[in-house]
Amino acid sequence: MYEDKTLICKDCGAEFVFTAGEQEFYAQNGFANEPKRCKACRDAKKNGGVKREMFIATCAECGGEAKIPFQPRDDRPVYCSECFAKRKAD
Repeated sequence: MYEDKTLICKDCGAEFVFTAGEQEFYAQNGFANEPKRCKACRDAKKNGGVKREMFIATCAECGGEAKIPFQPRDDRPVYCSECFAKRKAD
């Protein structure tokens, strides 16, 4: 039914494969247009092309290292990814 297609990225000019599975997903979800950008260019566009600055802090729960996308403040606790997920689940 669907076959892999090789497309050209409109941003970087690299070839990328629009797989049969992706084509089926597009069809099932009513997407009429094929992708115009490769995954790397799509990701860069989503992030605004700007790499987010990450800050290192100490997790208030386990004492481990936490990498966070904001400047930590002394009046608010910071949690590592694992402790944050545990707290959110509770």
